[in-house]
Amino acid sequence: MKIIKNIMITGITGFIGSSILKQTTISKYNIFQLSIADNKLRIDSHSSYLDAINNIDCIIHCAARVHIMDDTSTNPLDDYREVNTRGTLNLARQAVEAGVKRFIFISSIKVNGESTQLGHPFKFDDNRSPEDFYGKSKSEAEEQLLQLAEETGLEVVIIRPTLVYGPGVKANFSSLLNLVSKGLPLPFGCIKDNKRSLVSVDNLVDLIVTCIDHPKAINQVFLVSDDNDVSTNEIVQQMAKALGKSQWQLPIPTDCYRLAGKALGKEDVINRLLGSLQVDITHTKETLGWKPPQTIEDGFKQTADAFLQRKLKD
Repeated sequence: MKIIKNIMITGITGFIGSSILKQTTISKYNIFQLSIADNKLRIDSHSSYLDAINNIDCIIHCAARVHIMDDTSTNPLDDYREVNTRGTLNLARQAVEAGVKRFIFISSIKVNGESTQLGHPFKFDDNRSPEDFYGKSKSEAEEQLLQLAEETGLEVVIIRPTLVYGPGVKANFSSLLNLVSKGLPLPFGCIKDNKRSLVSVDNLVDLIVTCIDHPKAINQVFLVSDDNDVSTNEIVQQMAKALGKSQWQLPIPTDCYRLAGKALGKEDVINRLLGSLQVDITHTKETLGWKPPQTIEDGFKQTADAFLQRKLKD
């Protein structure tokens, strides 16, 4: 049996890719990077990666085309497919040619969908039901990777994270953290009846590293979270506690949000704020004998500390 020793990571400058290098247990492997800056390569349908992946045993594929604000593309779905679907399969096919043993694909919970009914979480074997271009491109990549695995013997591992947070996180999580840090009353007092599954980047990376050579990870789909679902109100409470701020949340009725969302044409935004997105990670835990090593409290504290340190430097 081929022993995995040489690891190639794509998307090394991204949030997840860069975090893998900080995981202490990764140090037993030889780590190589597939970087656009270093190798003049892109993840697409036609680039050649054979020289870069020669002698690689496992590829951790984190690189992806993610959501772009004010995207001016005339065909955004095809743009997502070129990187996330065709580019992924191009890399995977060349991995087979180069003799790579295992291919770990960092997908997205968006493959399952955008929301769940409270108490009815997504499961690993649910039918795929992506709604946006990003989710569709990831879903198509998953299907084609598993087909390639069946045809060639490449060991494929698919990981679908929920919302990932941690030191250096950006986007909506960072914006909310900044808002909470000001110590002002926020209007989330009534948003207590939804539940969201989050995952700290430390927990996600621990699972990724576990999957590098775990014999039961082969050709599996794993959902991942902190295994502690929280409401919007609880997220703000956890942030305030981690930041050392007292937090008074105004009891604005949820119906007011829905009316405002309809009036402003922001119903999708309001649905995400008020709605639930839960995942059941029982399959992940039982298959791999794994559980999230970091609590949500410690994850929020680590994220808040990094946020405050960055503010001091600015």
